[in-house]
Amino acid sequence: MKKISDMVLRTEEILAGGMLVLISVLVFLSAVARTIGMPVNWAQDVSLLAFGWLTFIGSDIIARAGNLIRIDMLANKLPAIVQKVLAVVFDVLMVLFLLILIVYGFLLVSQSWNRTFNTLKLSYAWCTMAVPIGALLLFFTITGKLIKDIRTPVKEWGEN
Repeated sequence: MKKISDMVLRTEEILAGGMLVLISVLVFLSAVARTIGMPVNWAQDVSLLAFGWLTFIGSDIIARAGNLIRIDMLANKLPAIVQKVLAVVFDVLMVLFLLILIVYGFLLVSQSWNRTFNTLKLSYAWCTMAVPIGALLLFFTITGKLIKDIRTPVKEWGEN
């Protein structure tokens, strides 16, 4: 399982890096082209598509690294058992929220098949698909974190 997880993470990192480079190059070239009077209209739509996927894939990369935004200044002062309980509660809430994103994300995808990008002959569903797919990837990551948090003994809690 660890091998598959590492392979998924590496794939996400490569895709995210590629999309970040693609967005940067397209936005720069589009700005230069617009300045000289030869706008590249499709660059905005391709950048939007890449940005949608980058956002959701990037969130899973950050979660796997354990760098989700958290305010732990107060939590670190609490007893270890309270820290563990809070972590498990927040993990469960995140899993529930991600399930909602997955379900409604797929509904959004099904509703956006007929909508196309302004300049591309491509369904907008390819962009909205980033929501449920990214949430599904994040669901597995947070579920793994939840299992780890539950299994970690209280006495080891404040040491991470």
